[in-house]
Amino acid sequence: MSVQSESRQGSSGAVGKKNEVKGLRRVVTASMAGTIVEWYEFFLYATAATLVFNVIFFPQSDNPFDGIIAAFGTYAVGFIARPLGGIVFAHFGDRYGRKHLLQVAIVMVGASTFLMGCLPTFDQIGYWAPVLLVGLRFIQGIAVGGEWGGAVLLVAEHAPKENRGFWSSWPQAALPLGNLLATIVLLVLSTTLSDEAFLSWGWRVGFWLSIVIVAIGYYVRTKVEDAEIFQSTKEEIENSEEVRYGVFEVLKKYPRGVLKAMGVKFGENVLYYMVVTFSITYLKTWVGMDTSSILGLLLLAHFVQFLVMPLLGRLNDIIGRKPMQIIGGVLTILWPFVAFPMLNTAQPFIVFAAIALGLIVQSFLYSGQPVVMAEMFPTRMRYAGVSFGYQMTAIFAGSMAPIIATALLSNFESWIPVAIYIAIAGSITLLTALTLRETKGIALEDIDEADRKAHAPVKEPAAVPVG
Repeated sequence: MSVQSESRQGSSGAVGKKNEVKGLRRVVTASMAGTIVEWYEFFLYATAATLVFNVIFFPQSDNPFDGIIAAFGTYAVGFIARPLGGIVFAHFGDRYGRKHLLQVAIVMVGASTFLMGCLPTFDQIGYWAPVLLVGLRFIQGIAVGGEWGGAVLLVAEHAPKENRGFWSSWPQAALPLGNLLATIVLLVLSTTLSDEAFLSWGWRVGFWLSIVIVAIGYYVRTKVEDAEIFQSTKEEIENSEEVRYGVFEVLKKYPRGVLKAMGVKFGENVLYYMVVTFSITYLKTWVGMDTSSILGLLLLAHFVQFLVMPLLGRLNDIIGRKPMQIIGGVLTILWPFVAFPMLNTAQPFIVFAAIALGLIVQSFLYSGQPVVMAEMFPTRMRYAGVSFGYQMTAIFAGSMAPIIATALLSNFESWIPVAIYIAIAGSITLLTALTLRETKGIALEDIDEADRKAHAPVKEPAAVPVG
């Protein structure tokens, strides 16, 4: 072969690799665009439940914790709806593709959030106010339940095996970005408006702004396609009645995988909502800090988490998935016993350090969840396995965490029972992490081939003619 020929081949290979990375970045952008929207709106609700909904959508009592617990109850409805959304979206996502279901999800969550901003208050329509709020929250939860699995799999199935952890961590970084946007909006509104104006109409602006973000996210997602490995599996499903998919199939064939996905998620989910939701209640009601200061510290902490997430995603490719989950589990157990004394100081820098540290600990677990879960299941039921394990856990973890923590604080008047609760959640994730099989660098095609061999349909032997 001539030197010129080798040069042309090398140049062609470099161009091909450059185009592959460019295409992968487009997929990551599409995934993140929608996920930012989902988490912007989900976190907007979580913060509004603490600051606004407990006042305007529920009857008032002498105990300030009563309205907060009631508001967190409607907040939990979204988590209860998420497994249903995960099941429905996963079923059709494994059959028809990740992209199309993601477009449906972003429209659903956008419409429900916009309508929340239009709701009348308890003083205007009585108990119909929380009823309508719960209904819209349920729709929002269904959409978010279908979003996460499709978004992370869109990236994980496109990414090369050598750095799948890094690329798959970017949709996870959309979580702090979405929360960052929500915090900025609420911070601007709460600082520029009087308390009366903010409670009357100011909070609604954040919900109405979601339409703009939804339009951008929807457009970006029209520019990508599903990964080749999914396209091949889709053809298998279409051409053979023996290739099954969906939640019931994954529960039947991979029950351990589902349970491990739930265990990995549990501690991380509790920790996250303790840091970003319960901390607002604790700092405002117990420590006595003002709302604007709390939101400002959360804003900075979310920015730190956004910077850290891809770095930890890279570590999942370097040291492995299992060690990262073990480290995250241990740190989750330790964090509350360090953080609550820091929060009690009411010193802005120390409070910021406690919140940022909590989000960094959560990122050790969260950055690797897409690859940990995706590598547990074959392509034909990956959406189902990932979504069910992730979203079902949210009912018992994230949705209940602020309610349980608020009740513990109200009854015991101490942060120690709350810290013990977080430590127990972290222990569940740590024990699960110790049982994981290391899958760093595994090819998704190898997982599919192992699935075919392990679950190939048994054919009846041909009948032997008599006589």
